[in-house]
Amino acid sequence: MTMLQHKIPPGMVTRAWKVVVVGAGGTGSALLPNLARLHHAMLELGHPGGIECTVYDDDTVSETNVGRQGFYPADVGGYKALLLVNRLNALMGTRWTAIPRRLAAAAPIHADLVIGCVDTRAARKTILSASAKGGGAYYLDCGNETDRGQVIFGEVRHPCPGRLPHVGDLFPDLIDPAGDKEDTAPSCSMADALRKQSLVINQAIAVLAFNLLWRFYRTGALPYSGVFVNLASGRTNPLALDPVAWSRFGYVDPAPIPVETSKKRKSSRSRRGVVAPPSAAAP
Repeated sequence: MTMLQHKIPPGMVTRAWKVVVVGAGGTGSALLPNLARLHHAMLELGHPGGIECTVYDDDTVSETNVGRQGFYPADVGGYKALLLVNRLNALMGTRWTAIPRRLAAAAPIHADLVIGCVDTRAARKTILSASAKGGGAYYLDCGNETDRGQVIFGEVRHPCPGRLPHVGDLFPDLIDPAGDKEDTAPSCSMADALRKQSLVINQAIAVLAFNLLWRFYRTGALPYSGVFVNLASGRTNPLALDPVAWSRFGYVDPAPIPVETSKKRKSSRSRRGVVAPPSAAAP
């Protein structure tokens, strides 16, 4: 099996990471405190700048969000992005920025890493478009449905040897707005919302994303390019840094760079593949 090795870019070791998070709802509100912890840990370990984060979300907190997302009764009516960022700035000493509006596809994103915690395919497509206009970036997609989901770490830039495929490369239907559900009405109550989605799935996706970023920084290399989780079965499945694994989804690496080949791994290909289909939403 031909394996790839993806090391952290030198710039992300010598200066602050410029991170953009799109979506501050279920997964976003669970992930942002973890990003603040990562920022603090990076500084304690000698990183010169930690994380400089900007958060986009035009949504406000509703009563049904309390308990399911990272908000409290006193937050109802406030902008999610502003509440979370102001809270973290006060508690963790960060100087992050909240932008309480939707990300526009025409507005370029200039960042090292963009994290998508969005609930529509149209939003994913907007993120990829804005990232491309900004010259490219890593894109960490966090998506889930009722009790399953995925974290996919990829790159938004022109195809080249060893480029990490992003979620749209592997699963084109997840960036096709035609696949978005017509019924996007909010839940009338928390009980109604819980019938639609597990109380645990957003936290599970946020932890998997957090762990991947921590490993990327701490070891200086990416251990895998994604994770799939199914809470109903209790299973998680990593997506290997492997063109063979990517090809199962129709993606062909233009010119893979082999760094490790082992006949012994041939028998484990089925274990490295993904057994659960991807999920579109991360509400």
